[in-house]
Amino acid sequence: MQAPQKIITISVCYDGECHEIHTYTNEYRSLMMLIYDRIYTESFGECLGMGKCGTCLVEIMSSKHELSCYERNEDMTLLRNIKAKENIRLSCQLVIDEKMDGLVVKVLS
Repeated sequence: MQAPQKIITISVCYDGECHEIHTYTNEYRSLMMLIYDRIYTESFGECLGMGKCGTCLVEIMSSKHELSCYERNEDMTLLRNIKAKENIRLSCQLVIDEKMDGLVVKVLS
């Protein structure tokens, strides 16, 4: 019998509202896909997770761990973006795993 998957709770703030979302590892390929599926965000993730467009920027407000990521094109895309700073990440490059439990992000529009 397979053990139940640990529930991961992520808080996503967008357009003045914070949404507490419950998920688990491998339910979504990335944080971008979770946000895209659970919260309506216009013009979000235009390159469909390739790390090139910069339309899925999130600000890491609170995290207990260093986040796992794909790192595909993220550095170059962030360098081109004027909003980029240390706690800004491309949500398409962030892997949803147990390290995200308790994560709080703000979607940058």
